[in-house]
Amino acid sequence: MPSASANYRTLLRTSGAAAFFLPAAVGRLGIAMTGIGIVWLVHARTGSYAAAGLVTGGFAVADAVAGPQLGRLVDRFGQAQVLPWALGAHAGAVALLLVGAVPDLVAGVLVGATLPQLGALSAARWSALLSGEQAAALPTAFALEALANGVSYMAGPALVSVIGAAGRPGAGVLLGAALVVGGGLALATQYRTTPPLTGRTELKHAGRALLRPAFLRQVALGLTLGVFFGAMQVSVTAYAVGRGTPDAAAPLYFASNCTNLVGGWAYGAWRHGGSLRRHQAAATAGLALASLPLPLLDAPLAIGATLALTGLAVPVLLILGSVLTEASVPRTVLTQAFTWGNSASSAGIATAAAVAGQVVDTGGARSGFGMVAGAAVVMTVLTLGGLRNSSAAESERP
Repeated sequence: MPSASANYRTLLRTSGAAAFFLPAAVGRLGIAMTGIGIVWLVHARTGSYAAAGLVTGGFAVADAVAGPQLGRLVDRFGQAQVLPWALGAHAGAVALLLVGAVPDLVAGVLVGATLPQLGALSAARWSALLSGEQAAALPTAFALEALANGVSYMAGPALVSVIGAAGRPGAGVLLGAALVVGGGLALATQYRTTPPLTGRTELKHAGRALLRPAFLRQVALGLTLGVFFGAMQVSVTAYAVGRGTPDAAAPLYFASNCTNLVGGWAYGAWRHGGSLRRHQAAATAGLALASLPLPLLDAPLAIGATLALTGLAVPVLLILGSVLTEASVPRTVLTQAFTWGNSASSAGIATAAAVAGQVVDTGGARSGFGMVAGAAVVMTVLTLGGLRNSSAAESERP
């Protein structure tokens, strides 16, 4: 069997693959910098974390709502036609935020509403490129996407924080926008790998596929996984602060993030055959089993080890969510489908962060970890239900 590294190298040597994957990865780093960059900028301008949180929340909600609509335009008119306009609007919205020409909340909403989900566009290109006999390589391709996403969300916020701590809070937003616009424009120029266009009539008919139970189940899983993420962020922070050691939050996050990268890399490189839905059910069950002890633990080492175990399962769920989404809808609405999944996850994170804050205020970090475990159990129930209800009409591509 070829080595794991060889599997990824072979994938990137597929004609046209690296030419679209690398620009999308650059833009994804900019996306990962944008939200935390807004926090630094608005707090420096107002002196209020409440104001910064409000603007960032407006940005996140607008991104979640507008993403599928932008995906629909991409499916109809093509990435090369839609991306330049979206990126131009995004650059203008960031400029409004930086110069303070409009209220910060308005600017934040505009920044989110114009932010293209480059990961969804890259995933759609992988699906078009790896068709027919090459479709078996899709899980590895989506694992590569998950790795790029994981690295971006490790490096992006850290880079913005370094820039902000150096006394240049606006520079993080500006650099993030430059990476998004630069990477997005480079992606738009890769005409050879752009997915085929869809006619208006065909698109309207194919849009009904977004109501299929197989697809809606993946959206529900994305929403619940977002709840898991949002509750985890609040709970880990509350745990560290509650012990009087706020600096402990960083290594706890680091433990989860490192195993997250390892889990995604290993699954994409060494995945064997079998039912993808069973893989998904096994991954959610493993996540639930790893999460259930969290409300009962107190020692930092035990918490860190448990978070590391959960980190192994999360990227597998992200990869399988992409593969099963790709298999559950026609290619004509694939970009929309991917953006709906991303938007559901973002909505889950935002909602859970707010709810978990209330839960932690009343019951402490243990209650927050209980919410984390509950989300993992719900995901397990959803995937097991998918196994029972699967039919030939919802069969996955191997």
